[in-house]
Amino acid sequence: MDKLSVSQASLYQEIFQADSLMFHAFNNCDSISFKKYFKPDLEFYHDLGGLTIGSDKELKSFKEMCDRGNHIRRELLKSSLEVQPLKGYGAVEIATHRFYHTNKGQQEKLSGTYKFIHVWEFKDGQWKISRIISYGHDEVHND
Repeated sequence: MDKLSVSQASLYQEIFQADSLMFHAFNNCDSISFKKYFKPDLEFYHDLGGLTIGSDKELKSFKEMCDRGNHIRRELLKSSLEVQPLKGYGAVEIATHRFYHTNKGQQEKLSGTYKFIHVWEFKDGQWKISRIISYGHDEVHND
């Protein structure tokens, strides 16, 4: 394997690991750990929800979701994961994921399968997301 391939494989593993840890926190409503993965000036572009600016607003939305008592679980479709370097900044992650929800007293159901792009900044030894684009929400099933 040449140096570029080793470097690319290492970057892929780092982003995969950061994604896994972040969504472990998401799946367990761990807002303290979840918050660590976002820059304060986060921009979140959602095809249905529009633009949200600031990690504080994203965290507020996350806490409200968890406080409702309905459980949401995210599952990355690893075969779709693509990671590319952003020179001097970090990396871009492009993939597809599934979300499942469990309403009170019901069994878990598939909400939908959606696409996303995460722009990760590597600074001071940490990976943090600065931009999110979430799209493909043609069908959302949360009832």
